[in-house]
Amino acid sequence: MNSVLQLKGRFESRRANPPNGPSYPKDLMVKDTDFDSLGCQLEGLQSFWRGQPDIGGVLVSVYYKRIIAKSNRILALLTDGRNRPTQTICGAKFDSEGRKHIFTHYVSAASLGMTVGELRQAMEIVRRQFNGRVTLSSVEAIRSGDVRIEGMSKTRFLEILHDVAYVERFGLDSFNEVIEQEAIVSLYKTNIETKQLLARYGITIFDDRILNQTTVKLSVEELRRLKQNAPYLIAMGLTDFRDLAADDIDTTDVGEGSGDSLIPSPRNEPIIGVIDTQFDTSVYFHEWVEYSNELDANIPVEPIDFRHGTGVSSIIVDGPRGNPNLEDGCGRFRVRHFGVAKNRGFSSFAILRMIRDIVSRNTDVKVWNLSLGSVLQINPNFISPEAAELDLIQSEYDVLFVIAGTNVPNGMDGSNMRLGAPADSLNSIVVNSVDFNDRPASYTRVGPVLSFFNKPDVCYYGGDGRTVEDRIVVCDGLGASYVKGTSYAAPWIARKAAYLIHIMGLSREVAKALLIDSAAQWNRGVDMPHMGYGIVPIHIDKVINSEADEIRFVIYGTADEYETHSFNLPVPIVQQAYPFFARATLVYFPHCNRNQGVDYSGAELDIAFGRIEIKKSGNPGIRTINDNWQTEEGHYTTESDARELYRKWDNVKHIGETINPRARPKKILDSEFWGISVKSKSRENDGRRESLPFGIVITLKEMRGVNRFEDFISLCQVRGWLVERLDVRTRLDIYARAEEEIQFE
Repeated sequence: MNSVLQLKGRFESRRANPPNGPSYPKDLMVKDTDFDSLGCQLEGLQSFWRGQPDIGGVLVSVYYKRIIAKSNRILALLTDGRNRPTQTICGAKFDSEGRKHIFTHYVSAASLGMTVGELRQAMEIVRRQFNGRVTLSSVEAIRSGDVRIEGMSKTRFLEILHDVAYVERFGLDSFNEVIEQEAIVSLYKTNIETKQLLARYGITIFDDRILNQTTVKLSVEELRRLKQNAPYLIAMGLTDFRDLAADDIDTTDVGEGSGDSLIPSPRNEPIIGVIDTQFDTSVYFHEWVEYSNELDANIPVEPIDFRHGTGVSSIIVDGPRGNPNLEDGCGRFRVRHFGVAKNRGFSSFAILRMIRDIVSRNTDVKVWNLSLGSVLQINPNFISPEAAELDLIQSEYDVLFVIAGTNVPNGMDGSNMRLGAPADSLNSIVVNSVDFNDRPASYTRVGPVLSFFNKPDVCYYGGDGRTVEDRIVVCDGLGASYVKGTSYAAPWIARKAAYLIHIMGLSREVAKALLIDSAAQWNRGVDMPHMGYGIVPIHIDKVINSEADEIRFVIYGTADEYETHSFNLPVPIVQQAYPFFARATLVYFPHCNRNQGVDYSGAELDIAFGRIEIKKSGNPGIRTINDNWQTEEGHYTTESDARELYRKWDNVKHIGETINPRARPKKILDSEFWGISVKSKSRENDGRRESLPFGIVITLKEMRGVNRFEDFISLCQVRGWLVERLDVRTRLDIYARAEEEIQFE
């Protein structure tokens, strides 16, 4: 086997070219009546809002004709000279068929009147100067100066024309879901403080029921009143009472004797955080676990409240002892265990407040295991508050959550049952289960989330079937228990993630990318809704090493500008060609905003990897291994295709070639080198760009099975790349020395 390599070198950056003005559909045909229709709809909204309590502005929903690219959202309408339309979006979702965007804006009442006036003005221009209809040739005539717009600036008219071309209608979206229990409710963000806003509708709440600026906990009566008087304020809502996705447990006490004979005392092993039910301090590995009961002292706990959490921690500390078939080579881990729940039910709202406090108090813990989940399905149009909070915490504290994919509850039809919160967390590693025959477990639930994002990320062995041989063995305080569930698949991945981060010294971005890439392998066809990118290999060696005919390397970088690239990557050449199949996995942790609905992720990184060729402009470019042309000049890709084919806005990009025995080596194009390019986009059009770390894993597989590992290292060193082998023994020595206590005399 070959070691995974870590490459460090110089990356170049460049800023994006300024836009050349609005873009239009190729079949552009806008009539004067289109302007009139939109104006009438806004006048109707003006009348409606005059009869409503003051919320400091008005809410307006924009219904587009299709799934819309960021550049094709409204540019001029609903503006009042102070805020751009992108700054006033407070919600986004798809229509019932998932084919069109619906954006909700919070704007001033004055902007409605201004927009109506400009629509009427533009309508008269279309009637007077274009005989009632505008086409793409009309736009070209305006831009060239052959036609001069009278009564409005050319720029403003073209922007309004752009908006009318893409907008189907204006309206007001209202919450109409049936919730008959206490619920967590998210409101559209306004300029009115939450308690004051709700008070205008006769609802009084206190700080202990406010999660953040827009998320509150309401009783059944309070929610009924809000739905009756102001359904337009509710962006999303869900029932607060959650059950653990129950795992089947068959218990056999094997009477293993004293803990001293089973496990040594801990030393300086890495720590993994566990947020779960309670922990039984009588188990043989209790020395390895720091336990804190986070429940109120007045809440009674029963023996059953300790079993789930104790079983999860037993896998993290000493999982291979009871499961020698799952020996992963990662060793043992210490656990910092926080009991936040009882076994049968708990308040999501309370746990959300606990998790942030727990992570903020334990910043030395970089990997957290969360094997709690909801029996309820996620909503395809918005992220759960649990997932949103976890994504925010990961962004703020540079940590990684490993989350169980949740199970189909006993007695329920699980066919295509969607994942339960918080398994819709984008930045976390979400883990589903397979049985020991590598098939999706019988209790497995499915993705994607937000109608688009690939979840789960990976899958692992979580036990299934009725015999003990088909189950996972845990120690839950009553002896050895034979269990099944995604709860018991996730801790195995948490072990591997902690090994990569703490022992191998990798960033969370690279660690997540390595796990996903090792699961994906070469030939696709995996059942992604159930299994994600695939099954992570059992032994860590399969993650941090590659086959003898493969060259596998990782790159960690930061996207500071529109493009971060290197056109200087040497790939071994044999007989004037490259005898390699190639694949790449990109992972990044974008800042997320739940108020943006289906446009939840705030940043996009797109990867291009392949041979260098000279473009028509005369500049070097990349012939990508996945034929990704969406950002190239002269190529047009619809937003739907960009999302479907190239995973636009997804925070995991896995691109690769399928191994074909009849494939021929790739010819050299305009350079002997290959290139890597990462292009960054933001949801905002305000010109600001935040630095966004990313991790890339690239694998080259020799077509004829030849080992060209050393050749690659030599070529990289000649070209100025710093090449480091991820050697386990060296890393273990480094970790041990770093954790030594230094005594000063």
